[in-house]
Amino acid sequence: MAEGDFAKALDRYVGWGVSVLELGDAVCGKSIADLTMAEARRAAALIAERGLSVYCLSTGFFQQDVERGEDEFRRNHLRPLKHVLELAQVLKPRLVGLTAATTAKRADFKDSISYVQLSYRWLIPLYREAADLIDRAGFGTTIENGTGDSLFSAPREIVDFFRVLGHRERICFGWDVQDLWQCGTFPGPEVYKALKGLIGYCHVKGGQHGPTSKSLRWRSALEDASWPVAQVLRQVVHDGVSPVICLRASLGAPRPGYEYGGVAERDIAFLRKLLAEC
Repeated sequence: MAEGDFAKALDRYVGWGVSVLELGDAVCGKSIADLTMAEARRAAALIAERGLSVYCLSTGFFQQDVERGEDEFRRNHLRPLKHVLELAQVLKPRLVGLTAATTAKRADFKDSISYVQLSYRWLIPLYREAADLIDRAGFGTTIENGTGDSLFSAPREIVDFFRVLGHRERICFGWDVQDLWQCGTFPGPEVYKALKGLIGYCHVKGGQHGPTSKSLRWRSALEDASWPVAQVLRQVVHDGVSPVICLRASLGAPRPGYEYGGVAERDIAFLRKLLAEC
């Protein structure tokens, strides 16, 4: 979104009753990492004028094949992070988001953390280094699971990663429910239970599976999702693990005959009703 479109989008959020934002790849026509300080100040002013606030800057940093090596990760992710943290002083989020790295060999193993610890021992210390930078800048760190060939495809890998990572007092797991489903783990109460002690930020989307498999197939509104949205989110709210729930657009192919008009409004209304009942 260009600046004018960004302002219109903010007005739309106000109209929907949304007051807390996650900023990522559509801020005044740019991703967060590409903003200049002047553009960040302008975006911050547009947000403040409407009484809105920023909860998280979703950078996408570290979402790259680990096989590319430490030097490339430092160049592509750690160095730009320093610029984002300067912007964060203006945009004032509570969290700065990183993403799980990916691997070109995802199909070759089921234990990504053992693979990383054996062949790429620099990766987890690099996450710690990034989290240290974020902490010194005055923000919390969230690491989300991501899609595709993510190192996080199952709860066990996520638990093992955070066990090795440490620093639980200032780093939380950002559970994107549908992204983990896309990586092979169907969402449900047992998945939440396994991850509960790590979650500090929760992202939700709709999504439907087909008639013969629980794999994600179609995109949909939250109210029509195949995963048990109400059951999982009631537990998330009851346990207080995620101060806000981040609503994102669904992944999946368009389903023939499905009505996609007004999905964002429908999702917000559904989520607001659900949370009011918790």
